[in-house]
Amino acid sequence: MTRWIDISQPLDENVPVWPGDTPFSYRLTWTKEDTGSVNVGQLTMSTHTGTHIDAPFHFDSSGKKVIDLSPDLYLGPVRVVYLKHPQTIGPEELKGENLEGVSRLLIRTDTWLDRSSFPAAIPPVHPTLAPFLAERGIRLLGLDLPSVDPLDSKELPAHHALTSHGVHILEGAVLYRVEAGDYEMVALPLPLTEADGSPVRAMLRPI
Repeated sequence: MTRWIDISQPLDENVPVWPGDTPFSYRLTWTKEDTGSVNVGQLTMSTHTGTHIDAPFHFDSSGKKVIDLSPDLYLGPVRVVYLKHPQTIGPEELKGENLEGVSRLLIRTDTWLDRSSFPAAIPPVHPTLAPFLAERGIRLLGLDLPSVDPLDSKELPAHHALTSHGVHILEGAVLYRVEAGDYEMVALPLPLTEADGSPVRAMLRPI
């Protein structure tokens, strides 16, 4: 049987978060010793910790929240493309890739390999990538990066462009051991009714 590949960032106190965002913590609020029967834990974390999806509400106060997004976006065939250390991610970088029939795309860049610290800079997605993907029927873009925009951006042009063209966003995937090719993906967000994003357990299985 073909084995699934976990492309999720492990969640513990060492997971890097966006500077100033809520650090991850887990603690036992009840212990088996105290209760006589069970351990019960408590999580504190940002909705954008580790491998996660962005809902449009993250950057648009009138945008859809996590619960409004179709689970189908995060289930099904996906193509992994390897762009080694690009300066930016736009149509020019993908012009040699066959994207026919692709509805979900993961881009491996290998520019954030040290997952113990937040990167100082990343290759951003150029806003012109949004119509390029939409014209080819791609509805989900995933990256091995914490954002699709420059880390110091306030306008978030790539976030807005992707959403306006119907392309949803998956960030923080761990792809450095994943070969380019076609896979089946599961990366479901939690059913959070008011949230701007959600951590996911993202898995790939070669097709």
